Amino acid sequence: MKIKAYLKPSCGWSNGVRAIMRKHGLEFEDIDIINHRAHYEEMVRKSGQPLSPCVEIDGVMLADISGEEVENYLLANNLVQANAAPVNAATNAGCSAEEHEKMAAKPVRFF
Repeated sequence: MKIKAYLKPSCGWSNGVRAIMRKHGLEFEDIDIINHRAHYEEMVRKSGQPLSPCVEIDGVMLADISGEEVENYLLANNLVQANAAPVNAATNAGCSAEEHEKMAAKPVRFF
């Protein structure tokens, strides 16, 4: 399975996608859309919209999706088997107030 995940380096939604990939032991390309304009432009071109995360699985683009939704897609299409492995991040939530404060303390480069 070829997986390309268009993610922010630090984001609750993006971390939820990463958590699902780890839970199922899936190899994926973690594509930084914040620090690389070309990656962001590729995501918009392929998904037809500007919101992230977007995950492309074997050529199928899942746009503006949570980790929970990615897992549901994988399970529904028999690409993974259900398991009770723990995840270390919320799979269906944005950043917490603490995470937002932490990010606000550092300059963020978005083109």
